[in-house]
Amino acid sequence: MHFFSQTFKYDHPWSHVIIGMWHKYPNPHCTHVVTIDVVDRSVDPETGIVRTERVLGCKQKTPAWIVKLFGGSEDAFVREVSYIDPTAQTATITSVNLSLSQFATCLERIEYMPTSPRQTSFSQTAEIQARVAMWRSMADRMESWLVQRFEQNARLGKAGFSDVLRAMWEAKQHEVAS
Repeated sequence: MHFFSQTFKYDHPWSHVIIGMWHKYPNPHCTHVVTIDVVDRSVDPETGIVRTERVLGCKQKTPAWIVKLFGGSEDAFVREVSYIDPTAQTATITSVNLSLSQFATCLERIEYMPTSPRQTSFSQTAEIQARVAMWRSMADRMESWLVQRFEQNARLGKAGFSDVLRAMWEAKQHEVAS
């Protein structure tokens, strides 16, 4: 099993980040995310927590050796479940790959929390595990490739989301100033 983690702060209030979260895709940095379908959304009447389940469709180049060994295509799907607690001002998002999950899984967890009225912390972890135990060296190679791909997509996601937040809230500030 391989792990990835990162933390940083967005210079935006928590409420802005949560609104921006729903507008993250599409963006020019994350062209691999091509579809987003909301499967379910509900609000707990007692706690006010909003639960949303989505399926993200992605297109990515897969190394030829993985396609030859396991089949598949460049189309991949990810299940994402988010819990937004407006009272506690927390957001937790978990996601897991649906495609080729019999060969490898990537379990991601993201948390957003305010650190000040104008800043929001972002914490992201991922556990990546190949499920081809009888070929440990191949499993290690596959996990290493998957971690590299995840890290690359995480950098693109951060850049894309930063641009989305900047565009949304700078435009709003210009409206208010006018």
